[in-house]
Amino acid sequence: MKVFVTGATGFIGSAVVRELIEAGHQVLGLARSEASAASLAAAGADAHRGSLDDLDSLRSGAVASDGVIHLAFNHDFSDYEGAARTDLRAVQAIGAALEGTGKPFVITSGTLMLTFFLPQGRLGTEKDVAEAGMVAPRVTSENAVLALAKRDVRSSVVRLAPSVHDQTRAGFAQVLISIAREKGISGYVGDGSNRWPAVHRLDAARLFRLALEKAPAGSILHGVAEEGMPTRTIAEVIGRHLAIPVVSISPEDADEHFGWLATALTTDNPTSSALTRELLGWQTPHPTLIDDLEAGHFF
Repeated sequence: MKVFVTGATGFIGSAVVRELIEAGHQVLGLARSEASAASLAAAGADAHRGSLDDLDSLRSGAVASDGVIHLAFNHDFSDYEGAARTDLRAVQAIGAALEGTGKPFVITSGTLMLTFFLPQGRLGTEKDVAEAGMVAPRVTSENAVLALAKRDVRSSVVRLAPSVHDQTRAGFAQVLISIAREKGISGYVGDGSNRWPAVHRLDAARLFRLALEKAPAGSILHGVAEEGMPTRTIAEVIGRHLAIPVVSISPEDADEHFGWLATALTTDNPTSSALTRELLGWQTPHPTLIDDLEAGHFF
């Protein structure tokens, strides 16, 4: 299958490209620059010049391919709503190009979006869907893609854990490490009992391939290996490796201490992937987030 991949040179996208090629697929990766095009060529993929703002390039990439995996997202937390609007326009453009074709269209979302409409602390599952018309980051893109199932697009959504990690990066936990180094303390909010799910990058990449190959139209999938790690446990590992105190930060002081990450640190996001595993036979054999942190790769 020839697969158009946006975000193909990113942390997760590069692993997805490798996973697809090793499984015998051909990859057409969206490239914003000559450096990105060269990186794709080195990985054995073809480059398709364009960007998320160039909707014509997205449409033509989708038309030229047998399926699409949409990973690109502008992680500008100073204007996250603007980034979400850009994402929605990209999803709508690709979706319109795929209507009536029966081709697979896999997009990326996040488990943290569940906190917009689920009771705090309730285990999120793949059956949890936001009400139509709800406006929140990533929610509108999810609903737009799920609606494509009625227009002959084999659409699916992969909600990724906030910490997608390997031996080189640790997702949101990586930001915690940077803040701990800067502040000289490893912090968590309140009693630190709120939980983050996590997934290894290579396990996530395999899930995207499985979704492309066999997810039914209208599927919601959870890229989650560990349902929820208490943020205090993560802070304790960081503090031990950096040899700095582990300190509770009050909710009132969280914004000042953690910046944009404070919102995620004050939410409880336990998330199940049981239905995803059952539907696709997905397995997660790679190290856990705590395994990668304890191995000392980041310190």
